[in-house]
Amino acid sequence: MAQASPNTRRLLFTTSLAALMVASPAFGQTGTQTDPADQQPVPPPADDSESQGADIIVTGFRASLNSALNQKRNETAAIDSIVAEDIGKFPDSNLAESMQRIPGVALSRGDGGEGRNISVRGLGAQFTRVRINGMEGVSQVSGTDIRGGVAGGRSFDFVTFPTEIFSSLSVRKTTSADVEEGSLGATVDLRAPKPFDTTKDFSISATARGIYNDISKQADPRLSALISKKFGDTFGVLGSIAYSRRHIEEYAYSAVDILPTYVAGQAQSVTLPGQTTPTSIIFPFCTPVGYTYQGVPVTSPAPGFANSGNPVGADANNCSTGNPRTSTQEAYDYIMSRTGVSGRPGGGVFLPRLPRPAKSSQDQERLAGTLTLQWKPSDRTDISLDGLYARFKVDRLDTYLDARSMGRTASNNGQPMMSIKDIEVDDNGSLIYGLWDGVDLRSEMQDEQFTSTFRQVNLNIDHRFSDTFRVYGMAGLSDSILQVNRLQVAMDSNDTDDFSIDFRDNPDIPTLGYGVDLTDPSIFSYGPPLPDGNQRGQISSFDRRNSILSQTFELNTEWEAAPGFIVVAGGQYRTGEYTQRTRDLIPSQRLPLTLPAGVSLSDLTFVTTGVSDNFGGAMQDFAAIDPDKFREAVGFDANYQYCGIECGSGYGRVDETYKSGYLMVKFDTEQTLPLAIRGDAGVRYVHTDLQTEGTIPNAAPAGSEFPTVGIISTVDRTYEDWLPSANVAIDLTPNLIARLAAARVMSRPAYSQLIPSGSANIAIRTGSFSNPFLDPIRANTFDAALEWYFAPGSLISIAYFHKDIETYIQNTTQLVPFRDLGLPDTLLLDSNATPDELFNVSRSNNTPGGPLRGFEVNVQLPFTFLPGFLSNFGALGNFTRVRSDIDYILQTDPVSGAPTLTRTAPLVGLSPETASGTLYYEDERFSIRSTVNYRAGFLTGIPGPTDSDANGNASSVFIDASASYNLTENIKLIAEVSNITNETNRLYTDTVRQDPLYTAYFGRTYALAVNFQF
Repeated sequence: MAQASPNTRRLLFTTSLAALMVASPAFGQTGTQTDPADQQPVPPPADDSESQGADIIVTGFRASLNSALNQKRNETAAIDSIVAEDIGKFPDSNLAESMQRIPGVALSRGDGGEGRNISVRGLGAQFTRVRINGMEGVSQVSGTDIRGGVAGGRSFDFVTFPTEIFSSLSVRKTTSADVEEGSLGATVDLRAPKPFDTTKDFSISATARGIYNDISKQADPRLSALISKKFGDTFGVLGSIAYSRRHIEEYAYSAVDILPTYVAGQAQSVTLPGQTTPTSIIFPFCTPVGYTYQGVPVTSPAPGFANSGNPVGADANNCSTGNPRTSTQEAYDYIMSRTGVSGRPGGGVFLPRLPRPAKSSQDQERLAGTLTLQWKPSDRTDISLDGLYARFKVDRLDTYLDARSMGRTASNNGQPMMSIKDIEVDDNGSLIYGLWDGVDLRSEMQDEQFTSTFRQVNLNIDHRFSDTFRVYGMAGLSDSILQVNRLQVAMDSNDTDDFSIDFRDNPDIPTLGYGVDLTDPSIFSYGPPLPDGNQRGQISSFDRRNSILSQTFELNTEWEAAPGFIVVAGGQYRTGEYTQRTRDLIPSQRLPLTLPAGVSLSDLTFVTTGVSDNFGGAMQDFAAIDPDKFREAVGFDANYQYCGIECGSGYGRVDETYKSGYLMVKFDTEQTLPLAIRGDAGVRYVHTDLQTEGTIPNAAPAGSEFPTVGIISTVDRTYEDWLPSANVAIDLTPNLIARLAAARVMSRPAYSQLIPSGSANIAIRTGSFSNPFLDPIRANTFDAALEWYFAPGSLISIAYFHKDIETYIQNTTQLVPFRDLGLPDTLLLDSNATPDELFNVSRSNNTPGGPLRGFEVNVQLPFTFLPGFLSNFGALGNFTRVRSDIDYILQTDPVSGAPTLTRTAPLVGLSPETASGTLYYEDERFSIRSTVNYRAGFLTGIPGPTDSDANGNASSVFIDASASYNLTENIKLIAEVSNITNETNRLYTDTVRQDPLYTAYFGRTYALAVNFQF
């Protein structure tokens, strides 16, 4: 049997996709990539039994898999790809969801269950860089606070972009010297198609989808089109456009936090029997009439202490004015008898801080397009101009119904004003059932409009001066702008009775009872706080604009010094400017004002429906402020005013300049040695200049319109990194490849962490500060893999990876004198605080990291060995296991700042196991596949020294399916369904108790589509 030639033995298939669309890299992304001129379809090996006689033509999903497999096999770095099934048709409807099929990739879902961010090998979205057409890009969106709020980091939100405008994506898990720094986890390359990717002179592709979700019960359109035209052999134009609208409804139970009962309780000095000195005891709720604690009479809250946080009207029979004591002796004694890790009576009972149903309604509009001009005057020259535009516009209305007293202290007429009538907890102290009187309820409305816009244009030039010397480069400009406007208005119903929380039927979603008709707006009030301290609603509003402007200029040379030995060198100049500006309501309008004469809440409200139906009656529909009616009634646009730096509102700017250069050699002994060894080795140097500025609040001078103003603080600094790297691929046999890689990598802090700003709460002696002196997170990495391409289109591989994370970034707390905070002493005016008093300050700091290690297994198997129609089946699957040990600093010394309390735990965002499996069938006309994605639970945060050791996200299993049928050669029908099992997203606190913090329903999503190809 003849031996396949070196140039063909790594390629297994001639596919219709390869003939139609060559998935060549964007210019400037060299590393282990090949010359575009060499990336033409190659005949199958002469010794491939399946290719005897005639080429096997593979189409559709299988062609996409085979093309990606060929790319992986030819690379020397660890790179996995997903390519389009056909021009203008990506395999999945969401880019992030596509990447779940890649080993080591885990998906984080956003609103409506749509894939938003990815983590790679346990490292979250902030450690993953995304390049679009060879240039780094950052997209920003806004979300609810539980999903990160308004973006301020470097992570990439995939929901901004439709899949239809891209032809391929690649996940680079190991780096090369010619790849820009900034990734600790992976570099993801998104590539839009080019005119010369297709062999046709003229191509048109169009797809029309109808999308339906079984919660929103509304059909939405999704449309896309692509046109490509080549003028002779030298010039081509390709344009694409995609548009979609989607209506989302999401229902959730939210606790916001879990607190032990002593946290919000009321302290009293009690002299217990046998003691001579009083003991400070915290009583969590309003005590029963005539209550005795261990033989000592107690009245909680204690009446008669002016300005002590006790409510007006508290006496022996009333918790507050018009709020009688109705606690039962049995329930109160039970709580006081439980001692938790705090050592306090009652500390062993854990309750939701703000138990509430939540409904989110969204109208999303996504518009994106690309335009590429490509000129190839000869086989040696390729020049292209790529433009991309994307706009993601969202109108979101969120409504909540809070049991507000659960998280309030006595100074807010909160928990100590509640009477406890019945309670049941489990062995860990987690609430099973509770019944209270005197509970303050709040109906919250949050109306937000945000628009995320991304624009990019880049010029790519590639010219081969000779067979051995090539020059290529890129100049590009991109900007990402996020504009957010948010209005929050709440109304209160105070001192309601018979409020209950019942987890007996469902440990994740309780039945909430209220004792009142929540749909009746007359039970609520809105206006300024009353003299007795009772609040009557809330209002806040802000405008925020985040922008990221990036410029990239790079030039690279490639010289083949000898057969199989190529020297690559280049340099890059990049700039990135992040700016955030916030305007808040002026201080005098940050509390509810009296409603205009003749206006009642019944004129301003609507009923939040669907809550009862979607929770099976466990929660109730409720009245909420209608944002449009509210704006009109109070004349919001005319009467309410915003202010910025002049009243201390947030402003920040981070201006970074990166100057880098690299030298790298690529080698291939295939033609000179019996054993083929391919690889690259080199070093990258990068110099980072950083200038950042932000606002520090300051007391305004006499006569100023506002009590505080913002003063600008500026920091300038530089740092540099040497980043060596090497990748080696050894062809042990024609079908067995061993890979080794090592590198030093770095990832820069989030933009918002670098802004020199901070604030202090004088009343409770706390502060929060960012840190412009943060160093990047740096790590040394090692990878090893073995890949067996045992049959055409088939793969079994196993990879081991280890990352030694040298530095990490955490928020740590420390007691610091006010005079050392960098804030002016004038902020202490009209308070009883002094400059020498200690404040509990939270600040971002570099801390020691820890090791991360794991392995991944990948299998791709078409069932071509089976007889008849069974040969049209195939399967692919992967499994990843990751472990990490990070030393989290929970408490520091008040003087030196040295750690006094630490905890070793996994990296936040790391799922210890992830897995994905796909079973598919495909013939000439019909294709169907189903994918199962599993992600193990992961930590979302490590709180300080509290009664909860961690916050986490529970494990999840999502199942999706799609099918298509070719009516004709040019027309295809498509059907898709996502989240077949109606999986939920569940957040919890404490790894032992796992008290539910948030449980959301996304529903199932169905789509019907028709695709045209000409």
